[in-house]
Amino acid sequence: MADQQRNDGFVVFDRVQKSYDGETLVVKDLNLSVGRGEFLTMLGPSGSGKTTCLMMLAGFETATHGDILLGGTPINNIPPHKRGIGMVFQNYALFPHMTVGENLSFPLEVRGLGKSQREGKIKRGLEMVQMGEFANRRPAQLSGGQQQRIALARALVFEPELVLMDEPLGALDKQLREQMQFEITRLAHELGITTVYVTHDQTEALTMSDRVAVFDDGRIQQLDPPDVLYEEPKNSFVAQFIGENNTLVGEVVEMHADKCTVRLADGEVFDAKPVNVQKVGDKTRVSIRPERVEYNKDRIPESAHTLKAEVLEFIYMGDIFRTRLRVAGNDDFVIKTRNAPDQPRLKPGQQIEIGWMPEDCRALDA
Repeated sequence: MADQQRNDGFVVFDRVQKSYDGETLVVKDLNLSVGRGEFLTMLGPSGSGKTTCLMMLAGFETATHGDILLGGTPINNIPPHKRGIGMVFQNYALFPHMTVGENLSFPLEVRGLGKSQREGKIKRGLEMVQMGEFANRRPAQLSGGQQQRIALARALVFEPELVLMDEPLGALDKQLREQMQFEITRLAHELGITTVYVTHDQTEALTMSDRVAVFDDGRIQQLDPPDVLYEEPKNSFVAQFIGENNTLVGEVVEMHADKCTVRLADGEVFDAKPVNVQKVGDKTRVSIRPERVEYNKDRIPESAHTLKAEVLEFIYMGDIFRTRLRVAGNDDFVIKTRNAPDQPRLKPGQQIEIGWMPEDCRALDA
């Protein structure tokens, strides 16, 4: 997607705050711009403010302070049904007394479309989600996955410029969820729809989004494309929340522009990339992704930092081996290695040496 498309600010939150009791802010000074045609995911734990932001955008909640703009127009005082936004919820919210076709017809009738126009759009909407045969069934006669497809078709049938999705795949089983992730992403990009998606599932966020806004405590902790978020977390919260992560706690003993030296409690010293440490003496949590650590001597580069480790658990997972180690007093240090003929299988109690490159560990806030 072109940068100017992303930056034209189709959806804008301008210094938005939300409080339910007049004292505690559940959303704190939110500034966020979503480009036309972008798929943006709001990701975070329960209570982080992501769903509240979505509900303010939909019009079901009112901002305590600040403006929300859609296509350059403030929408704070526009009621939900006049915002022209498609919505998909986790519980599908289909009308049980209506057929599938009538469910899709409803948003079109509300907008005053004639019968022949409605029929054409309903047919197209059902074909879009591969449910063309189901127009005369009622929701109770459909599986969970089929109901979710109909809910998606209903949100898209009136061709909105913006679709909001709140945990839409939470009730589906793993295989169907993964299938629907690709389906939703494909449709959003094919139709050029701007999508704001809320989830607490990090895998879902990484696989579906153009950009991800990671929320915690009512603020965006980091807003970046999925690969940047995973490879370059800006703080300890993001590093721990996105993907699996190893943390070693230490203190900065040397500081340079592009690297710092960290000493762990057991005296072990190594170099790391200084991300949010400023000076010698700063406490830090060093973040290292499990797949960046090697234990096969032939594969550890000469310039790597090496450490002694004890194998606590070795799990065969088919395509990868997942090994839990005791490293520098930490019993939860995990490494993931590809299942390959030259990769030795380890046994609990075994003493090994592990290694990683300095650029693969990031010195974050304590």
